[in-house]
Amino acid sequence: MYQKLTTCILLTCMLASLAAGAQTGGISVWLTTADRSAVFQQQADQLRFGAAPGAPPLISIDGTKQFQRMDGFGFALTGGSADHIVHMSAAARKALLHRLFGTTPDAIGVSYLRLSIGASDLNARVFSYDDVPGDTALAHFDLGEDKLNVIPVMKEILSINPGIKIMGSPWSPPAWMKTNGDTRGGRLLPAYYPLYARYLLMYIQAMKKNGIAIDAITIQNEPLHPGNNPSLLLTAPEEAEFIKHDLGPLFRQQRIGTKILIYDHNADRPDYPISVLNDREAAQYIDGSAFHLYGGTMNALSDVAEAHPGKNIYFTEQMVVQYNRRGDDAPGNLNIVSPVSRLMIDAPRNWSRNVLLWNLAADPQFKPYTDRGGCSSCQGAVTIDKDSVAYNLAYYAMAHASKFVRPGSIRIASSLPDSLPNVAYLTPAGERVLIVANTGHREQHFTIVDQRRSAAAFLQARSVATYIWKSPKTSSK
Repeated sequence: MYQKLTTCILLTCMLASLAAGAQTGGISVWLTTADRSAVFQQQADQLRFGAAPGAPPLISIDGTKQFQRMDGFGFALTGGSADHIVHMSAAARKALLHRLFGTTPDAIGVSYLRLSIGASDLNARVFSYDDVPGDTALAHFDLGEDKLNVIPVMKEILSINPGIKIMGSPWSPPAWMKTNGDTRGGRLLPAYYPLYARYLLMYIQAMKKNGIAIDAITIQNEPLHPGNNPSLLLTAPEEAEFIKHDLGPLFRQQRIGTKILIYDHNADRPDYPISVLNDREAAQYIDGSAFHLYGGTMNALSDVAEAHPGKNIYFTEQMVVQYNRRGDDAPGNLNIVSPVSRLMIDAPRNWSRNVLLWNLAADPQFKPYTDRGGCSSCQGAVTIDKDSVAYNLAYYAMAHASKFVRPGSIRIASSLPDSLPNVAYLTPAGERVLIVANTGHREQHFTIVDQRRSAAAFLQARSVATYIWKSPKTSSK
């Protein structure tokens, strides 16, 4: 009798445990492996939470500790990118844009774009919106070549995702406003500070007339690198002077809601944005600081955030290219772990509200690019050859975040075991999203822990996964 009773109790406990598991639901897994056995592929089997404690290493999620709200994830839509897209057939273009910007099951939901104000170094030629020397009335201001490619493509993107955020960044003022009269290098003449502020205002207003709202602008792309074509040297004191005396007051006077972002260059010089924000007159107009990662470490973003906790942090550019050389980049491998760990994970963990990669599209020869310093090795997230599209490393790295971490998601706390960098979010839909990279050279078993529930997980060497599950109700203490 005792044995039968014990058996019944055990059976009842097992059924109760199964019922609890069914109520909590499972964890969906999207996986990309280094050997390409899975490339951003949803796994057929879900992980399951259980009450038993899991084996270390543990990735412990704490939804009560919340950090920055995310604006979105995406790319730079350069003039060259837009030119390739606009010349596709209508059907091919529609399919590509829906896959990039849609929110259907077969799309990756890109939610943020960066546009160049005038030409970047990934345009076929250099231009500004007023190339008439001495036109101090800006009577000849015109969006020019953007009307042929960027604006038509943006209108089609907005028909798919009307809420996409858009940032504008200038590579150079009109050459006649500069000390050297050249599109490359030189400095902005102080006498033209007020005029250049009006030029940027006119860009925002002209884009708005075309149905394109510019959410934020940076003052200058890579202000300490005047070697590209186009480019400009703009020191921190010059940027502060321009903002506090010209651009900031003009935006306020005209009731322009576009955010002003500073720096927009590498993480090796956090002193630049800190010094600008130390200027209280300038800081009153500044929303935050923008960064690239061709130099320095991502920790510098946190240094700036700690120095000025009231200002936001943005990550606005990094080139992601599959070189196919050796090691992780060997032919046949997909070096997914590097961009996901360094950019998609580390930037948000260091307070960035977005992650933007460079750039959206190029052709098989990485064209177009400008002379005298244009980037001849900048592979797009997609390679476009007429109507043929190849999806590259940057696309898959971006997809692991953009599809699931929707705008308005809040970063939440997650522990960091060795060789398992990760970042976690609470989405507006009430889901947890956890992105994990196995940076080690062997497979890794680990445990995801959320409110005393645990789920066993496994990740192959040099591979990444995104885990999605319904957020549990906050337990009482």
